[in-house]
Amino acid sequence: MPASHRTRQVLRYLPVLPSVVLLLVFLAGPVLWAFHASLTNAGLTGRHARNPEWVGLDNYQRLLQDPVLPLSLALTVLFVAGSAILGQNVLGLALAVLMRRARPVVSATVGTAVVAAWVLPEIVAAFAAYAFFSRDGTLNQLLGRLGVPETDWLYTVPMAAVILANVWRGTAFSMLVYRSALSGVPGELTEAAQMDGAGAWQRLAFITLPVIRGSIATNLMLVTLQTLAVFTLIWVMTAGGPANGSTTLPVMAYQEAFKFGDIGYGTAVATVLILIGAVFGAAYLRLLREQRP
Repeated sequence: MPASHRTRQVLRYLPVLPSVVLLLVFLAGPVLWAFHASLTNAGLTGRHARNPEWVGLDNYQRLLQDPVLPLSLALTVLFVAGSAILGQNVLGLALAVLMRRARPVVSATVGTAVVAAWVLPEIVAAFAAYAFFSRDGTLNQLLGRLGVPETDWLYTVPMAAVILANVWRGTAFSMLVYRSALSGVPGELTEAAQMDGAGAWQRLAFITLPVIRGSIATNLMLVTLQTLAVFTLIWVMTAGGPANGSTTLPVMAYQEAFKFGDIGYGTAVATVLILIGAVFGAAYLRLLREQRP
């Protein structure tokens, strides 16, 4: 290969070099540290905090025997499926479709209300959701006016409460993605289908959704990976309780590492979460490649 050609190739990759370095430092570095720490008995305090010892796969063997792990995995799947795949994705698409047909004033009002929850800092949104679902919160006050008995939603149905709270906070992202995707649907296709007698649902199912399937797959990947890592919202609302009734994997990792002081075991839980996210990401990337013409 001529030297001039090699030089051009090197120069072509130079603009992305800073991004690669940042990813290695702030993404790959912490991931590798977490994996290494999961193979030790590192602690938050005491002698294991200063001089952790190598324990190999002991933390993972202990994790497989932990009765909280199956429950935490199930709750994580429930949270992601209900909050991201069904909640944010479907509701975001529905809002985007309806806002295209609504009057500009209605569309702007709804869009502002939905985006307002998204731009709130996560800790503020978490406290707002807690205030809404708590025993003395807004929801019980509204239902009390209708004669409905008071319910401690965060105690009786903690997962339903955090799922609804995360849908409220995160739907704006899906709505914006789908509004952009819908603007790229050729108008002549929907007009031709309408002239042929296709109803609104038929046009949506056979025209709109196939055209924007790439955006659907991308949005699913992004909201799934983002929802897998949700911690602050759940911790503020329920702290994983009651009786581990809302302990997803991020909450379990935090509790083990910082509440019980077992950094090695906590990072083992975090490593499992990273692997699950990698599986989801690989599946969605494969789906995107299969959709390319």
